[in-house]
Amino acid sequence: MTATTSEAAATVRDLTMRFGEHTALDGVTTNVQKDSITGLLGRNGAGKTTLMQVLTGHRVPTGGTVEVFGANPYEHDEVLRDICFIKESQRYPDNFRIVDALKAAELLYAGWDAPLADALMADFDLPARRPIKKLSRGMTSAVGIVIGLASRAPVTLFDEPYLGLDAVARQLFYDHLIDDYGQHPRTVVLSTHLIEEVSGLLERVLLLDSGKVVLDTDAESLRDSAVTVTGPADRVQSFARQHEVLHTESLAGHSRAVVRIHGAADRQAAAALRLHIEPTSLQQLVVAMSLQTGAARPPVHHATSDHLEEVS
Repeated sequence: MTATTSEAAATVRDLTMRFGEHTALDGVTTNVQKDSITGLLGRNGAGKTTLMQVLTGHRVPTGGTVEVFGANPYEHDEVLRDICFIKESQRYPDNFRIVDALKAAELLYAGWDAPLADALMADFDLPARRPIKKLSRGMTSAVGIVIGLASRAPVTLFDEPYLGLDAVARQLFYDHLIDDYGQHPRTVVLSTHLIEEVSGLLERVLLLDSGKVVLDTDAESLRDSAVTVTGPADRVQSFARQHEVLHTESLAGHSRAVVRIHGAADRQAAAALRLHIEPTSLQQLVVAMSLQTGAARPPVHHATSDHLEEVS
């Protein structure tokens, strides 16, 4: 279920982005719901970063339209002041220290929260006066997280914000994001491969594959839309024949299948066949659907990776 235009902070209609012969975005249509956390998911090269660049006015699309708060963001100062885009491998002027980046952000964003920035600096143990070019990759990512959260921008986009961060630092980011979002709701778009880690944060899911929208729905409905059934291969196949199968794997006469369902009756039918039923995680669903859309790709089984890019 796509958010309606009246609920949207951003609207995209038939968006196309080509680079020479390569089509990065192919007829993308979606609404980014206002005051929600949207997971922008997909494997490497799916078009996620390009979509973020168009939404933030960094690129002019080849075709279609994009509006943020009702206006085209490209070279639109009033709109751009309400957008914070934290890019993968964010670049800063060579002479900038962390404190200089924070001062520049404070001048740019009307909703800047200095006490929050100070608290985040302490939690991530960032040396305020160290030149950014001398920081580790993880520290540079943490600087972007501080700016993204403290900006309190009405639309905030994070493109792979965790690069170089260890598990503890990533959890700090997730905790601060959900806490601050709860107190100050805004539109957050989070592009990530660490689906399992962020699944509890997401309210909506936008899945891209080969520049096209594969899925655009609320996360709760998506989680309820599929189960994983396990049992003797003939019983799994009998159940699967009546449903949409997203992924299946077999070994020694037993099968395991990720299957789309439509309610309690389908669960009861699986139970009647004495199949083991378990919830399907958001990561399993995204991986299965990404694999399913690649008709030209060879079938891949045993997709149990922690990172989506590992199954591409």
